[in-house]
Amino acid sequence: MFSVVLIAALVTCVAGDALPGFLLPGKCATPDLQDRCDLRRYSGRWYWTHIIENEYLPMETCVHSQYDYSYTDNGFKVRTAGFNSAKEYLRLEGQIYPTKEFPAAHMLLDFPTVFAAPYQVLSTDYESYSCIYSCIDTNGFKSEFGFVFSRSPTSDGSAEAKCAAVFAKNGIDFSRFQRVSHNADCIYKA
Repeated sequence: MFSVVLIAALVTCVAGDALPGFLLPGKCATPDLQDRCDLRRYSGRWYWTHIIENEYLPMETCVHSQYDYSYTDNGFKVRTAGFNSAKEYLRLEGQIYPTKEFPAAHMLLDFPTVFAAPYQVLSTDYESYSCIYSCIDTNGFKSEFGFVFSRSPTSDGSAEAKCAAVFAKNGIDFSRFQRVSHNADCIYKA
């Protein structure tokens, strides 16, 4: 399904001489994943500190997610919220879960309004930072996204520094990441 949409986007863009912002020439990186990823320890609230621009995500500031581990599903029910450019508070709900084909650190992101996509935990200490990579490639083009999460909205920069090194080691350009603003007007109730 994604390949059909991606090819349709390519055809449309070739006719208009422009690629959509999320589509780049190239192949996805094949990153090293978190060893022995402990899904239960990954549960809880994560604040987004940096992101590769994502046209599927309507929030721009104060973005945070609540990961509730489900023993039954061996995955997470996830609520993500934040403000869009019009200062409206928005909320998305979906699931992230491992599949039988991959280790626990390589999961599937499944939200009603976005394409199912890989959710790869490259590195986390469960207490302060998490580095996430998501990419799909086909026909010489890739749709690549990355995220830096912190357990605190006012990160001291350690999450950024750790994840910048992890992404660089895996051939992912950290200069494409943009800071997610968190300020006194933020509401955290995902």
